Formats: sequence, structure tokens, C-alpha cells
Amino acid sequence: MLDHLIIRVNDLDGMAAYYERVMGTLGYHKGVEYPGGVQFVNDEDGDAVWISPAKEGVPVAPGHYVWRAKSAEAVRAFYEAALDGGTDNGAPGPRDYHPGYYACFALDPEGNNIEAVIHDYQA
Repeated sequence: MLDHLIIRVNDLDGMAAYYERVMGTLGYHKGVEYPGGVQFVNDEDGDAVWISPAKEGVPVAPGHYVWRAKSAEAVRAFYEAALDGGTDNGAPGPRDYHPGYYACFALDPEGNNIEAVIHDYQA
């Protein structure tokens, strides 16, 4: 069970604006904001994602971050929002990981592989 995660970035303002668009498609909204980061929270379950600046002298290493969506339409909306500043890394569609896996992948402006997924997709 996830409480929160932190995505370290080089460009706090640019990445916060990017994630505000992308996370909004999954029901997240901007929460706490201060010079050391911006929180995006999902009121339904309380999950939070923080966008925070890289620590001085510590290089940012891209990661893979995945969020559950409520529908295939939400996966597609996430993908479209992610491409506004990001790069395609796998269009929305079924995957062979297990039956019902439907996801999209994009690289955010700093190279993180971000994904939205549902696990009960039926064509």
C-alpha cells in the first residue's frame, strides 16, 4: 500500500506543471506546495506524489512510476496529457503481462518512464 512517493527532478517548476496536467487525469490535484516540493494528492485513497528538486550534488536517475487508472479511457487521457511535454514510450493498449492488463507508457521531460494501467480490461 502506497502512502506517498517522491520523484526527484532538475526543473521543479516545469515538472510540477507537467505532473499537474498528467496526474489530474487520474484524480490527483495539487496539495501542499513549498520551495522544496509540490504534492499531488488523490482524495479517494490519500495517495500522494511529491515532485521535489534533486539534492545538491546528487544526480537525478530516471525511474519507472506506475499509477492505476479506473478505466481504459483514463489510461488514454493520461497518455494524451503525458505527451504534452513528454515522449511516447508505448501507446495505450492491451499488454501480454497478464489477461486484462491495459496500459500506456510515456517518458516525462526528464526521462522517467511513467505508466497508467488497469488490470481488468475486456475488449
